[in-house]
Amino acid sequence: MGNAMRGVIAFIPSDRCQRFLVGDLKEMPLDRTLDLSSRQLRRLPVVACVFDELVKLYLSDNNLSSLPAEIQGLKKLQLLALDFNCFEELPAAICRLPQLSTLYLGNNRLYHLPRELKDLKELSTLWLETNCFTAFPRVVCELSNLKTLHLGYNQIRSLPSELQQLEELRSIWLAGNQLTEFPPVLLDMQLLAVIDVDRNKIRYFPPLTHLQGLKLVIYDHNPCVNAPAVAEGVRRVGRWADSSDDDLEEDVSKAASETAAEDVEVNPEEQHNM
Repeated sequence: MGNAMRGVIAFIPSDRCQRFLVGDLKEMPLDRTLDLSSRQLRRLPVVACVFDELVKLYLSDNNLSSLPAEIQGLKKLQLLALDFNCFEELPAAICRLPQLSTLYLGNNRLYHLPRELKDLKELSTLWLETNCFTAFPRVVCELSNLKTLHLGYNQIRSLPSELQQLEELRSIWLAGNQLTEFPPVLLDMQLLAVIDVDRNKIRYFPPLTHLQGLKLVIYDHNPCVNAPAVAEGVRRVGRWADSSDDDLEEDVSKAASETAAEDVEVNPEEQHNM
């Protein structure tokens, strides 16, 4: 059936029509990965939640604004991709996935996160870019295993001091927010390898030479009067720095190879594998 007909069916919320869009789901995929991206789904049929051995579930680029409670039965799920959907609230059932380590929530309509998010003890990578946050979601500070945080392109003006509780955090991406000063809390986070504050409103950068783990700092497109001082070997991308816009991809790739052993994600344009 053609895409035009699929588009019409997508607007019919009945279980039968939504099940048609996901196709035949009778057997567990051999690789324990289910990809239902770009199916124009408005509801996730419960039949997609029956594979209790599932490890990866991709639901990107649909029209989802909620999920069935049955999704919490996927107790072995490690990766869940919900980016490019219509979520205004994070479904509570997601917070009951004990092995979830990677959660993609970018390009939705989120403006807060539930307290229950702290129950995701294994969460190490969280993508929240391009949402509606006007304040940093403080519950993130309770994700003790978090290593990578993408929070770019929101409306955040400051970071809470509690962020330094995240002793495992290695990369933080904050491009396209409303920061008017370099977040003081980051000055106390010695093990950060990547700091991205591109496209904010920062006018002055304090020295970053004391950050022992730092490998890459991106600060371009700020109305700053100085470049941040960094230790030898640290890559900088921004005005008056030792790297230009054309060098960004090379710098990020180099930082990625140097920090791979520490499980640090450093490429801001990296797309999750489908």
